[in-house]
Amino acid sequence: MQRLLDPYRPTPNPLLVVISGPSGAGKDSVLRRMKERGYPFHFVITTTDRAPRPGEVHGRDYFFVSTQEFERMIEAGELLEHAVVYGQYKGISKAQVRAALDSGQDVIMRIDVQGAATIRRLAPEAVFIFLSCESEEALISRLRARGTETEATLQARLSMLAQEIQHLPEFDYLVVNHSDRLDETVETIAAIIRAEKCRVRQRHVAL
Repeated sequence: MQRLLDPYRPTPNPLLVVISGPSGAGKDSVLRRMKERGYPFHFVITTTDRAPRPGEVHGRDYFFVSTQEFERMIEAGELLEHAVVYGQYKGISKAQVRAALDSGQDVIMRIDVQGAATIRRLAPEAVFIFLSCESEEALISRLRARGTETEATLQARLSMLAQEIQHLPEFDYLVVNHSDRLDETVETIAAIIRAEKCRVRQRHVAL
């Protein structure tokens, strides 16, 4: 049963916020700006077996591990969810998320659409935000600007886009991340979180 807020001494439950969407929508950029602006959230760090991109730092952007180590974590049941995305493992540590929620922190999780579906089954009371960009052309431009995509991987990501958009109705919110309005995107997500804190019937995430 959902807990009601005390109208005189409100103590909202910690939120689990899932930010998902296609590659190139700007999930990493949005979270990076939220950290820069000092939002008091626990930002979940994804574990992956892919190599770091230029400028990425272990323990800040991702936990970079070997494929062997990632498979050990799967076998040991240490991951809340994991998937193979474009031929690379990605996953979320159970202990990391549970510890943050138990401490009362709101948790922000950046994850692909496939992983979001898994979290939705495990934690249906989470807040699900689909991050998009202003057009498919803008998405292609961002992916090319990375300088890390071959034409084959670019086409694979674009073919996946149509499938990912089919899952949009499963999300609570849609936020468009315009190429030149990153701060606006961050403020929109922060406003969603503030509004969720004001719900009379509070979400309760149990993992």
